[in-house]
Amino acid sequence: MIKVVTDSTADLPVGIAGELGIEVLPVYIILNDKSFRDGMDMNTDEFYQRLVSAEVLPTTSQPTIADFQNIYNKLASQCQGIVSVHISSKISGTYNTALQAVKSLKGNCPVEVIDSQFNSIGLGLVVIGAARMAKAGKNLKEVAREAKLAISQVRMLGVFDTLKYVIAGGRINKSVGSILSILNIKPMLTFKNGEVVRAGVARTYSKAMEKLIEFVKRNLPVQDLAIVHSAAFAAAEKLKQELGKIFPEDRILVNQLGAALGVHGGPGMILIALRKAPTNPT
Repeated sequence: MIKVVTDSTADLPVGIAGELGIEVLPVYIILNDKSFRDGMDMNTDEFYQRLVSAEVLPTTSQPTIADFQNIYNKLASQCQGIVSVHISSKISGTYNTALQAVKSLKGNCPVEVIDSQFNSIGLGLVVIGAARMAKAGKNLKEVAREAKLAISQVRMLGVFDTLKYVIAGGRINKSVGSILSILNIKPMLTFKNGEVVRAGVARTYSKAMEKLIEFVKRNLPVQDLAIVHSAAFAAAEKLKQELGKIFPEDRILVNQLGAALGVHGGPGMILIALRKAPTNPT
């Protein structure tokens, strides 16, 4: 049996993680000089409640080497190998921390650490692909191969509703951010080579939703489709219904955006991730 490990930036629904036996290491949320484990000491709803009322913007911190050592050592006695898939190394040190932890392990349980080149539910879809293979009884090489295949097939696109938090966090030039805010323009973002990059703008939130739908249509056929949102339940549900016209609605995963990205995105952010279906050569 192979076990799959990830971090809470994957924004996996709890039920999916449990069903597929995925071990999730929490990132840390630092708020008012206190540290909370994402999804354990503080749930997502509470995080957004605190975020909008916080005088000082919260920060996040990756799992520690000790966190990785503890989970790997625990699992080593339960399985024949571990595939550990994490947030892009271009935007977090989590992947490198996992590698350091593996070097210090004792015993003969092999651990393969994989840089997903994504975050949030893009990472989540990679992890789900690997975990399905593990649950099907595949070996370490086969599970790792599936994760790497999924990385090549996953695409993401998202939109900010407000720039308040990304400006406060220093992720965008204040003068540029202020102009965009005044014009009420909604920036779109995507991933390229493991980095978050701009993917245009939308004049309104509703236009942004149309762009998200068009994004899915351009990438059909897809085998997995997911939506994550930051306290935007109604918008996410409406988007799911619209996407249900082109993909089975009961197979669309919907979850809240976790603290790691929510700190910078703030409320109203919506991301779509999809995994393209393989096409038969002609």
